[in-house]
Amino acid sequence: MSKRFEGLSREMIALRASREIKDDEYVNLGIGIPTLISNWIEGRDIMLQSEIGMLKTGPLAVGEDIDQDLINASCQPVTEPPGASYFDIFESFSMIRGGHIDVAVMGALQVNEKGDYAGWNNPVRGLGDLGSVGGSMDLCAGAKRLIITMEHTTVDSQPKILRELTYPATTRGKVKLIVTDLAVIEVNPEGLLLKEIYPGLTPEDIQSVTEAKLIIAPDLKEIEL
Repeated sequence: MSKRFEGLSREMIALRASREIKDDEYVNLGIGIPTLISNWIEGRDIMLQSEIGMLKTGPLAVGEDIDQDLINASCQPVTEPPGASYFDIFESFSMIRGGHIDVAVMGALQVNEKGDYAGWNNPVRGLGDLGSVGGSMDLCAGAKRLIITMEHTTVDSQPKILRELTYPATTRGKVKLIVTDLAVIEVNPEGLLLKEIYPGLTPEDIQSVTEAKLIIAPDLKEIEL
């Protein structure tokens, strides 16, 4: 599998994923592409929770709005909208472990057809058992819905959506939706349902860069932004 297709930018992946978040939901955004979602929900009634101790974080800060004391999970400066509140990390993880987060959006190194995903350790880098667990395992266990945002393939065009994980798992059977630069895929008990594809591509194109078998949705359509 050495093909590589041009698809959505990281910002557009985040925009598409933001369409899956409903008003009144409490949401945690993981490191990488997920943090960009904060730029696409301004003005909506969505409560972003940062596990480092901030509730109702705003879009990413630029210029004079940057305050290094106000950061998200990626240590990027964020804005402080009206109603934002702060608390220590113990209260933050009480929210997470207590099942009070409606949606967690995470990046991933690999996802499989059963809804398992790997995101904390890349053995290919030769780091052995070292990795960056952070709060991802707690979030996956505690959130009511888990969405993965990522590029569809690796930098060397290898598939990231697999039949079985080859990296250490972050969670098992929790992923509900995968949003990539090429497709939107729903994880069902029957398998992976291909619901949307990048304009100009075919289901065969998506399957050619996906190791796991895809089920084509009867109402398959182009990705809607």
